[in-house]
Amino acid sequence: MHKNSPHAVAVAATLHCLTGCAIGEITGMVIGEIFGLTNELTILLSFTLAFVFGYTLSALPLVRGGLSFGAALRLVLAADTVSILTMELVDNAVMYAIPGAMGAGLVNPLFWVSMAVALFVAFWAAYPVNRYLIARGKGHALVHAQHDHGAHSEHHHEHAGHKEHHHMARLEQTPTHSMDNRPLLYAIIAFLLGGLVVSLAATTFDRAEYEHLQHAATTSTQR
Repeated sequence: MHKNSPHAVAVAATLHCLTGCAIGEITGMVIGEIFGLTNELTILLSFTLAFVFGYTLSALPLVRGGLSFGAALRLVLAADTVSILTMELVDNAVMYAIPGAMGAGLVNPLFWVSMAVALFVAFWAAYPVNRYLIARGKGHALVHAQHDHGAHSEHHHEHAGHKEHHHMARLEQTPTHSMDNRPLLYAIIAFLLGGLVVSLAATTFDRAEYEHLQHAATTSTQR
């Protein structure tokens, strides 16, 4: 797969959305468990935070590249909203459909396995959406065009008319600018595996503690 192909760009864009959604989902679940929120409120909170983190991950590189925060926010709102919305609807639907997943705590392996399944399904639900938008110069194509425009801004003043025409044309074409999506993929996998390992350890400890207490109670009764 060529890293500049529409498929590669769509995969990278979807992974960016997936990263923000995963962070928002887990953060919302943590807050919901700490404060004892209902499943509905926890889903709403996670849904909202997924958008916050998703937009932030896309906006920060643009701001670092010299774009104002307001302009960057407007750009990512146009670029990422449909993708994040698709991903969140599917992700939460899968989590809700898996028996016991929403009620499982963060130290329950069921939660992490369910989250991994939900994110996997959500990725493949959002990918064709991103592919469709990018092929038509919309969605993440707008962000890529802005990156490309910023990278060549030093030449803009020499050929203002030509560059403006070129930039507008790029907004209507599939971008060729590529992203290295491996760090995002590794981060998501490591995050989910870390949570699963911790939950398995906690479950094992709880079981051992329960068996120890049960043995102590039995011994005390026999005496």
